[in-house]
Amino acid sequence: MLRVLLTDPIDASGEELLRARGAEVVLAPDGSAATVKRLASEADGVIVRSKLPDDIFEAAPRLRAVTIHGTGTDLVPLASANANGVPVANLPGENAHSVAEYCVMAMLMLARNICAITAAMRVRTWDEARPLSVPAREIAGLTLGIVGVGEIGARLAKMCCNGFGMRVLGHQRRLDRLPPEAQGVGLDDLLAQSDFVVIACPLTPETRHLFNEARLGAMKSSAWLINVGRGPVIDETALIDALHTKRIAGAMLDVYEHYRIHAGHPLFALDNVILTPHLAGSTRESRARTSVRAADETLRMLAGEKPRNLVNPEAWNERRPENR
Repeated sequence: MLRVLLTDPIDASGEELLRARGAEVVLAPDGSAATVKRLASEADGVIVRSKLPDDIFEAAPRLRAVTIHGTGTDLVPLASANANGVPVANLPGENAHSVAEYCVMAMLMLARNICAITAAMRVRTWDEARPLSVPAREIAGLTLGIVGVGEIGARLAKMCCNGFGMRVLGHQRRLDRLPPEAQGVGLDDLLAQSDFVVIACPLTPETRHLFNEARLGAMKSSAWLINVGRGPVIDETALIDALHTKRIAGAMLDVYEHYRIHAGHPLFALDNVILTPHLAGSTRESRARTSVRAADETLRMLAGEKPRNLVNPEAWNERRPENR
């Protein structure tokens, strides 16, 4: 019987598809490297939502397929996957609408100072909480800068331009491929002009610490930063300093330099940052879509068929013999 490991829970519809096709589904009880490697050693395929250990393929020679429950290829050690002939698939666009809606929510929460007001309502008087709305802004007419205008960025640009009347700037390597709602500009111009900066780009050697001390310093002091891309795109030490000194107005983060942040992290001590645990794309609708497609792609690879979105084509001809 085929065995598929889930590093994190997926929607029941995806599990049902796997079982209907004769696969045994195993859910990792925790995300530790030791647990994942132990369970992966007895699995044929794995569906991942958090980072795999760097030596996963050496520890799990039976693995013949990896499906990323989303888009982040940094969750898988691709060089090792290639060397070991393990095909990897991802699912671009499946949760794009949910992530774009999260970004809109983030802008509204930051602009209206919602977290501070809600906290004050619990411990202070009505009259003490109301003045916290004084700095609130309408987002209509403000400028949104999107770094990485892929599926998520394009949907966000459309929502904000057409729905809120915002001016939208976009930056990526190919400015000629931006949607009509976004005006292409260089990164320096985007930072200088934007009231909100949304990071939606992938993690690559070029984007690691793209937002360093200098780039954070180039933002407006009244601007807010939102990261739904990958945590290491931001130099977290520089961001903490920029938030602590109020060099920027605030931030909302869904991803972090190290995948899980724990109690005592310096970000928790700041009053101008909103933190969520990598859930921007996690809605009932997107989880159902993504889980079914992740299951289908995994089964496709285990049957020796090429997935619809193969991340590492160089590994296809080097597949482990059992998967040819």
